[in-house]
Amino acid sequence: MTSPSSQAGAIYLDTGLALSQIGDVEAMNGMLAMLQDTLAQDLPQIDSFLRAGDIGNANRLLHALKGFIPIFCQADLCAHVVRVEALTKDSGSTTAAPAYLALKPQLEQLLAEVRAHLLAIAS
Repeated sequence: MTSPSSQAGAIYLDTGLALSQIGDVEAMNGMLAMLQDTLAQDLPQIDSFLRAGDIGNANRLLHALKGFIPIFCQADLCAHVVRVEALTKDSGSTTAAPAYLALKPQLEQLLAEVRAHLLAIAS
């Protein structure tokens, strides 16, 4: 198991934090695979919902993400997700889509880091 500081290029993924909360490397890696699948599926859907003005469905996906991202990431990214999710609670919000666009590159970076971690442990 590598420590977070030794993960090449990791900015958001903190496997040390995740392991401390989960307690088992295999379980953590299984949850990371679920995180990978969730991010890969949900990020494009959130985009689509917000472009269509469907803030309620965007909120549903962001709410789920808000619930489990603290297991894998430090507080800054978690706080950003919380702020954007809160904006999507208002169906008339005009700030939710721009706020999500600012958050999305960070979530995409997290997804890339999760994929890199899973590839590294598979080899």
